Amino acid sequence: MADGALPRVIFGTSSLGNLFVELDAATKQQIVHEVVSNASGTPVFDSAGKYGAGLALESLGEALKAMNVPPDQVLISNKLAWKRAPLTTPEPTFEPGAWVNLKHDAVQDISYDGILECYEEGNALLGDYSSQIVSVHDPDEYLEAAKDEADLKKRKQDVLDAYRALIELRDAGKVQSVGVGAKDVTVIDFISDHVKLDWAMFACSITPYTHETSTISLLAKLKAQGVDVINSAVFNAGFL
Repeated sequence: MADGALPRVIFGTSSLGNLFVELDAATKQQIVHEVVSNASGTPVFDSAGKYGAGLALESLGEALKAMNVPPDQVLISNKLAWKRAPLTTPEPTFEPGAWVNLKHDAVQDISYDGILECYEEGNALLGDYSSQIVSVHDPDEYLEAAKDEADLKKRKQDVLDAYRALIELRDAGKVQSVGVGAKDVTVIDFISDHVKLDWAMFACSITPYTHETSTISLLAKLKAQGVDVINSAVFNAGFL
């Protein structure tokens, strides 16, 4: 990262967006309190506009404010690609069955302007806080949805345009670092060929026992580029 190495543990926030179960405000505040109280150094939270259609970001900001945590004493990662939209159906149209009792829907917008809108909306939902660590959310899933080669080419350009926006935010000093997270490591490879990344998050199983040779080569490439690597699927290794 631009301002130093990432901590050994980063805390996810999908539960704050009512993933599979609706938590009350007191429980959410207690979760955030425990993270802040037990973090080694500056606590880092990973969130996204897709988590509860922005509810996770909103709940995180409210909990931090209730604890009087100074904005410069916490780091927030926001994975950008989804914006709030009116809820006009019995449940959200994205990831049906996953999110409980939401008041909003969310729509995907991976583009130069769309990512900037996601960034601004995320900071508004966080209230007194802002995201300093940013990325495009699940670019691999966006590319996998391509209908044909022409559509894939367009979607790849959409992703690169979105990263152009993020790099401009970093160059302007509005965010500390820009990264990528994906389950498909070939997409991390593709983006790292075109974008100067600060970090890469692997959402797939990488252990001494479960890995592909190509993945090890990619890790070596990222190390040579000075890119920090986050393993976000440590409990997907078969050890438990």
